[in-house]
Amino acid sequence: MKYPATVLVLDDNTDLLTAVRLCLKPHVQQVLTLSDPSQLLATLQQASVDLLLLDMNFQRDASSGEEGIYYLKQALHAKPSLPVVMMTAYAELPLAVRAMQLGACDFIAKPWQNEQLLQTVQQHVSAGSTPVKLASQEAEVPPMLGSSPVMQQVFRLIEKAAATEANILLLGESGTGKALAAQAIHQASARRAGPLVTVDMGAVPASLFESELFGHKKGAFTDAKSDYSGRLRQASAGTLLLDELGNLPLAQQAKLLTALQNRTVVAVGSSQPEPFDARLICATNDDLTEKVANGEFRQDLLYRINTVEITLPPLRHRREDIPLLLDWYLQYYSQKYQQTGLRISSGDITKLSRHDWPGNVRQLAHVVERAVVLAEQGQLDFSQLTAEPVSAPVTTETADKGHDFTLDYVERKTIAQALQFYQGNISQAAKALGLTRAALYRRMEKYQL
Repeated sequence: MKYPATVLVLDDNTDLLTAVRLCLKPHVQQVLTLSDPSQLLATLQQASVDLLLLDMNFQRDASSGEEGIYYLKQALHAKPSLPVVMMTAYAELPLAVRAMQLGACDFIAKPWQNEQLLQTVQQHVSAGSTPVKLASQEAEVPPMLGSSPVMQQVFRLIEKAAATEANILLLGESGTGKALAAQAIHQASARRAGPLVTVDMGAVPASLFESELFGHKKGAFTDAKSDYSGRLRQASAGTLLLDELGNLPLAQQAKLLTALQNRTVVAVGSSQPEPFDARLICATNDDLTEKVANGEFRQDLLYRINTVEITLPPLRHRREDIPLLLDWYLQYYSQKYQQTGLRISSGDITKLSRHDWPGNVRQLAHVVERAVVLAEQGQLDFSQLTAEPVSAPVTTETADKGHDFTLDYVERKTIAQALQFYQGNISQAAKALGLTRAALYRRMEKYQL
């Protein structure tokens, strides 16, 4: 869903501004960026801003967050009802709480996952200054589609597991639809009337882990002026999805295991256990068995979370579903962008069905959306994707055929191979290439990857 909203991002890191702009522009009407905080008030006066993403630390004050607090006060003095989300690489809980006490509606710790940033932005542009912490059952999400035998097996497992209270572990590569599977399980369960609470475990800093999941009491730390229930108790009578569980450090794994075993949490600043009643679903694209063998994941926690294990297959293992997915996303984005008369040619369907799709369904949806947005005279252009399949290796032979030794050619092929190898994971591909995430995003945009 694309929101008719203007988001202003203020940060003195120009690479970060580029990354945020690329991430948000398909989802909001306008993204404005500022690297000079002295321009904030003038921009707020000139533009109708619906949400401000504000860094807490600038060059003159690299870690205390005081400059961020200063500009937060300025922004809210100029526009008292403006939702402001604070961004910090230091993720100090007292500082974040102080900002929220002063009027910020939320905060996000850097570096973030794109899904986490999008969820935060969508919550606040759709709900004004009121933070929405729980996933809406009526949220606009695509259905799980597939007629292939492997997907039919997934649907059967979901149907059987949803009818029970068993803990479920969702496995699969990035972009295969684990979040959709969790939503399908929740909607088919006896808890469908309750909340579906999603926690990205890889995005919760160690300093915030206990407060975010277990809650805190008023006075537990500086500026803790009210009680906070925590995500586990927020999910009571509903479903708790712990996403990217494989990223959780061992120390936090032990605390989580204790809470799951006892079905109680002890809030920060309290000694009194309080019960929670939530259906547990966990999701990861990691091999947890391998992590257990390497001493990176607790075996007892793995036993606790995987009563039922469901693996979402990569798109290359169910190619017969690709035409169905292409048709659904074409209709969806044609309606979204008010395009009519668009169709995917049989030749393009054949080419797209042969593609390896390292980013799986998420990548396919992005490719179709881009083609719809850029369509000219009713024609869809998939040549950027299909001319050189991502799976095609760069060899001396293929380079000789086109006599193309330009640096752009080599760089494009290398980036494409890295994205394929890491299954569309931007962070891992960027690290392997020796680039920042923002630099990789710029190159992906340049080469239409």
